[in-house]
Amino acid sequence: MRLTYLDNNATTQPDPAVVAEMNTYLTDVWANPSSAHRFGQRARLGVDTARQQLANLVDVDANEIWFGGGGTEVVNTNIRSLLAGRGERKKIITSTVEHNATSELAKQLARDGYNIVTIGVDRNGELDLAQLITEVDDETALVSMMWANNETGVIFPIEQVVAIAHGAGVPFHTDATQAVGKIPVSFRQAGVDAATFAPHKFHGPKGIGIGYARKGIRVKPLLHGGPQERGRRGGTENVPGIVGSGKAAELAKEHLKDIPRIKALRDRLENTILRTIEDTHVNGSRIHRTPNTSNIGFAQLQSEAILLLLSEQGICASAGAACSSGSLEPSHVMRAMKIPEAIAFGAIRFSLSRFTTDEDVDHCLSVLPGAIERLRKVLPVSV
Repeated sequence: MRLTYLDNNATTQPDPAVVAEMNTYLTDVWANPSSAHRFGQRARLGVDTARQQLANLVDVDANEIWFGGGGTEVVNTNIRSLLAGRGERKKIITSTVEHNATSELAKQLARDGYNIVTIGVDRNGELDLAQLITEVDDETALVSMMWANNETGVIFPIEQVVAIAHGAGVPFHTDATQAVGKIPVSFRQAGVDAATFAPHKFHGPKGIGIGYARKGIRVKPLLHGGPQERGRRGGTENVPGIVGSGKAAELAKEHLKDIPRIKALRDRLENTILRTIEDTHVNGSRIHRTPNTSNIGFAQLQSEAILLLLSEQGICASAGAACSSGSLEPSHVMRAMKIPEAIAFGAIRFSLSRFTTDEDVDHCLSVLPGAIERLRKVLPVSV
């Protein structure tokens, strides 16, 4: 059976060059990078090279990059680190459409006594900047918002958000996991104080999270142990994962030139679905979004049923966030956008990558109309 993978916001195929780079450090250069001998220093060189490659991708200095065990860990570390320097301020501002890595941490911080304020979005998933301006004040400890949404691809105006936060003397963190590697990103130009991203979203390995903290920001370790990562994260570095991440970053920067091709494929898939299948709706802005993502609502259907039929034909997509798959309820993102339930229940996320081909799109378009027609005859959603 042909595999058509259209779930790249969940994770991406590791690039073969990344796998080859990692294999070298699994089989040949397997020393501890903290060891003083020459063998250990070969591993250290691999870590240092990767740090520079990742810094180049997001336009920062190499010593501002640090490595964690995944994006969720890095989000937790970055946010807690920024809060540690804010004294008695207890107000945290985020958005209603954040990934669980941020929203679940916010719930825990609320239990710890913080006041969590969530900024809403409109029907297109666009951030309510007027509300943000009203909420940022001298009681605010931190603003943390995603760069791009994992379900809709909608891109927030990060430079404007940073300006609002900094105008009130408030630090800003961004979860840039769905932006880095898909669009040009400069943490330096945006002026963010801390940021998080993950290489498995741009054809690198899982189990690695990349942290950025600008000069002057002290990263308070979530995991205490040895002096690794300049005291920012204890534990022996995952050298194969780190060098694979660096190689993935190098390739991602090179392949930003593929954005127009990926966008054209996405648009062909989306426009054909809208034209050939009745009662379909794009969820989220069609302008301010990442070039690889299309979230389409198939009215009066359940997303799980659609995904099952697609999967039977080798087509991989998602009902929004992979981390919350299995739920029979519309996602918190769809609810925050106030998408009508008849559409939100049938929301499917198609997300492409540089490995997506015309044949992949053709395969999906050959299967999807029949699947939708079949389901509408037998499984209308009850709302």
